[in-house]
Amino acid sequence: MNWNKWIRQIHRWLSIAFTVAVIVNTVAVARGRYAGWVGFLALLPLALLLLTGLYLFMLPYATKWRNGQSTN
Repeated sequence: MNWNKWIRQIHRWLSIAFTVAVIVNTVAVARGRYAGWVGFLALLPLALLLLTGLYLFMLPYATKWRNGQSTN
């Protein structure tokens, strides 16, 4: 499998993990059983989503730059 496809697949799974963490956080707040660690539950997937998302965002520009084409 291509490296870019791995990053894309990891990004998709991280988005699912982040969504689940946000739902758990919302349910905990609604039930009045909020704890500090529940709020931090979504931060790890969010940080990894940021990194993989930035990579995927820059991928077309890096490909054009590597091939010597302009980005316009």
